[in-house]
Amino acid sequence: MVASNVTPFRQRLQGRARLYALIRAFFAERGVLEVETPILSAAGNTDPNIESFSAPFHGHVDAGARERWLRTSPEYPLKRLLADGVGDCYELGRVFRNGEAGERHNPEFTMLEWYRVGWTHRQLMEESITLVEAALAAVGRRAEVLIEGYRQFFIDELGLDPLHAPIDALRAPLARYHIDPEGLTRDDWLDLLITHLLQPNFPRDRITVIHDYPATQSALARIRPGDPPLAERFELYLGPHELANGYHELNDAEEQRARFERDNARRRERGLREMPIDEQLLAVLGKMPDCAGVAVGIERLLMCLAGTDRIGDVLTFPFSQA
Repeated sequence: MVASNVTPFRQRLQGRARLYALIRAFFAERGVLEVETPILSAAGNTDPNIESFSAPFHGHVDAGARERWLRTSPEYPLKRLLADGVGDCYELGRVFRNGEAGERHNPEFTMLEWYRVGWTHRQLMEESITLVEAALAAVGRRAEVLIEGYRQFFIDELGLDPLHAPIDALRAPLARYHIDPEGLTRDDWLDLLITHLLQPNFPRDRITVIHDYPATQSALARIRPGDPPLAERFELYLGPHELANGYHELNDAEEQRARFERDNARRRERGLREMPIDEQLLAVLGKMPDCAGVAVGIERLLMCLAGTDRIGDVLTFPFSQA
């Protein structure tokens, strides 16, 4: 037998290239257009849990804002394309988040984001599962699938109703972690229950999809009226790794502006800098068709395919070596 001369480093590069080819073939078969949007923007991400990198512009003043922001996702320009009538589309490209460095995070990483016109988040959930299953099949693996509503999932796993349990009941299971409660909201405690108690125990050979979140966690999703009202969004996990976050997209500019402003108010409360709101998005958001969108972290998916919990194992050069 002839020994292979393919190094682990080259295998890493080949694995990424094969995944990119699979993604492009997946969407080509479905008629979803690949597009490319700007990495630098005059607007920032107002999400108080995400920090952006900024870069000064030294060109002519007529060119626009002097301070630019590296995108944390391609969401806003993709929505502007949708409002312009481009139809189903996706982008596969680099995004940047300041301060996110560690075993599972790198400040620069690759995101796949796509939108389906006329779809709900439930339909997009199914396509997201199909894509992950295709990626697993390409490396000879399969996974079972669990799909469950957010509320029922908490009741089944923790015996807690996340919509009605008092905040002390949400804090109690986390007592052993000695978390400082200062400034933490109800939604913060719900997130901590997921990240500390639920997510780490997800079976590695299972795709877990949680949908229909509390309205207070709507982000950029529509809120479905009811008792209680629910945010039409989902999150997809493969094993213990969160891979995707999807929405039945909000296209109400007035409501979106109010959410951006609430985000900035939270940033002020936390002592963080307010971020410039994307006025170009808001100007056309009302023209965006009914659609669903989802973002997938490519490194997270590569980690799952490679059977590693270290993001450095799937990067060409991690942040410390870049």
